Amino acid sequence: MKLSLCMIVKDEERVLPKCLGSVKNVVDEIVVIDTGSSDRTPQIAQKFGAKVHQFQWCNDFSAARNAALKYVTGDWILVLDADESLTQKIVPQLREVIHSEEYLLINLLRQELGAVQSPYSLVSRLFRNHPQIRFSRPYHALVDDSVTEILRQEPHWQIGYLQGVAILHSGYQKSTINQSNKHAKAQKAMEEFLATHPQDPYVCSKLGALYVETGKIAEGVDLLAKGVKIAGENYDILYELYYHLGIACSRLQNPKQAIVYYQAAIKLPIYPMLKLGAYNNLGNLLKATGDLKGAKTAYETALQIDPSFAAGHYNLGMTLKAMGLFIEAIASYQKAIVLNPKNADAYQNLGVVLLKVGNVQGSLNAFRQAIALHEKHNPEEAKRLRQGLQEMGLM
Repeated sequence: MKLSLCMIVKDEERVLPKCLGSVKNVVDEIVVIDTGSSDRTPQIAQKFGAKVHQFQWCNDFSAARNAALKYVTGDWILVLDADESLTQKIVPQLREVIHSEEYLLINLLRQELGAVQSPYSLVSRLFRNHPQIRFSRPYHALVDDSVTEILRQEPHWQIGYLQGVAILHSGYQKSTINQSNKHAKAQKAMEEFLATHPQDPYVCSKLGALYVETGKIAEGVDLLAKGVKIAGENYDILYELYYHLGIACSRLQNPKQAIVYYQAAIKLPIYPMLKLGAYNNLGNLLKATGDLKGAKTAYETALQIDPSFAAGHYNLGMTLKAMGLFIEAIASYQKAIVLNPKNADAYQNLGVVLLKVGNVQGSLNAFRQAIALHEKHNPEEAKRLRQGLQEMGLM
């Protein structure tokens, strides 16, 4: 089976080499649609053997992606953005699944590097080169609508997913979002789509979440609540709606209602890795409201799903410390540090707990690491911590 990579790009010379390098020994063809780059993006793509075509941007991602599909010759299509890369661990599974006869679409687990909230999402990025598969929606373009229609007409097809993280996505870094003005572009495109598709729960979820993120919380809550009413049994979308309603209620200082929404989200029958954000946020709220036992259970459940969830280990450590379970807290902080060695707060809280159990030297070592990390990003905290240790006679 021949596998084609299909992309749309514009001014991506900084990140494109990493993306294309991750697939150079995986795909048989690279098709790139350039929507008006002013940098070396087209030349870089060509160096990786890509067939580069031009497309006049019309504020519609689906139109651009569908234009790319016209040039694809492979049996299967993999879609990546320039700020994404394919993990090498997933390649054997990917090569195996495209030789199966029953699948029309394969969902891929994407890790959102730098995301403040949910660290994973499931994206429909690997699909058969079927003549009726097309992208829809001007922003957050996806093939799901056309796939649903094909399944009605050709019910022998199946939808599957690969086990493990397939795509690493760096686009959620704050600097990246601000630099590319992503929020404004997304809002404009989705508002235009909503005007003509007012009963679409997917756009209610995405636009509602964007409103909440950009401070338009009342508008966001109204749109998310509308989405819940019309989502039906579309559990993946329903999860996002409940999840973002939880975030909105937290920002409105309504933790009780936020907890209700997060609990509703985690009860839904969806891919467990997608629930990490809800479990983590639920734990944070339960801890803040004094339910330490409930918070501990939420964090532990998240870590059962993903033992490499660094934030979960740190938050569990904070809860265990508050419960007076210092030995267990030390273990959690140490796991958090192994997974994220740049977490100054983890070192700092580890130092506190080590001091409580009498390990003065270990505590000082942890505090020194915290100070060194704080000095790079938060010098005021480094100064405060150093002064505190001096007053205690520890430095």
